[in-house]
Amino acid sequence: MNATERQALPSQPSLTAALLAGFDTITNHLGLILFPIILDLYLWLGPRLSLKYLVESLISQLGAMQGASAPETAQAIEFSRSMWLLIADRFNLFSALRSFPVGVPSLMASRLPVDAPTGLTLVWNVSSLGSAAGWWILLTVLGLVAGALFFALVAQASLSGKLDWPTAIGQWPWAFLQVVLLALFLGGLFLAISILGSCIVTAVSFAGLPVTQLGFLLFGAIALWVMFPLLFSAHGIFTYQFKMWISVRQGVRLTRLTLPRTSLLFLSMLVISEGLDTLWRVPGEKSWMSLVGVLGHAFVSTSLLAASFIYYRDATRWVQRLIQQSLLVESKNLRQRIT
Repeated sequence: MNATERQALPSQPSLTAALLAGFDTITNHLGLILFPIILDLYLWLGPRLSLKYLVESLISQLGAMQGASAPETAQAIEFSRSMWLLIADRFNLFSALRSFPVGVPSLMASRLPVDAPTGLTLVWNVSSLGSAAGWWILLTVLGLVAGALFFALVAQASLSGKLDWPTAIGQWPWAFLQVVLLALFLGGLFLAISILGSCIVTAVSFAGLPVTQLGFLLFGAIALWVMFPLLFSAHGIFTYQFKMWISVRQGVRLTRLTLPRTSLLFLSMLVISEGLDTLWRVPGEKSWMSLVGVLGHAFVSTSLLAASFIYYRDATRWVQRLIQQSLLVESKNLRQRIT
């Protein structure tokens, strides 16, 4: 490709334009932020599904099986018991409604509040592992159901500038099926990476190297290398109605062809989201000022999702133009060689 042809290459989509367009889209369709607002209010003010009773029961059974232990071992067991009880006390199984990779964004799913301004919090205890697994599966499926509709509506608003509820609801069952397949695929991939990571950590420990440093560093690098190209896996389902596997392949190809700019996009979104989430978490759980955080998080997270759809569409068009132009150049060069 000569200098003139290189100058004629189409310019890549603008990150700033995509982000601004995303915020403009949600400003014009504020009703979309009701999805994350409702979820956050439920996780904050609604009943909690607690695993504390189950964890206490399992720890008691484990302690009875171990019997008498050395003082050092007993101290370590007591520390581990206190840590797990602290985690179980804050954990709310209803946070599984914030499903991945498609789901309604939530501030409270990561905050896991135990107090509320109302002063009364209803707590339901899960008594068995079977019940906990059943609740987790049910709540995750419900999260995917709500997430599929939420993504479909945000994609509509971002790409067409309007909301078409009948079309979105009509495509909802098909989109939900593709989302479930995508969740199973990514879950299986994450499980495979975890098994590989445990093997790496074990190998590093056998080699006498510091496990907590080198082993987890290698595991994190492998997980990032495998999972990062999959960040756009769901976008094709809602933008072009691709089936799951086609959407995954298109997302991976798009990410690799636009890697520097796409990396900068997700880094910008991460900085905006996490930076503002730090601000949203400043009010205490018992303060009604946390409503400001709920509203702010709902608007920002929905706007960033809209920006990602706009960037995905523009980047896809850029890649298509780039491929077409490359094919034309190759065809022209071939004709010149023949003549």
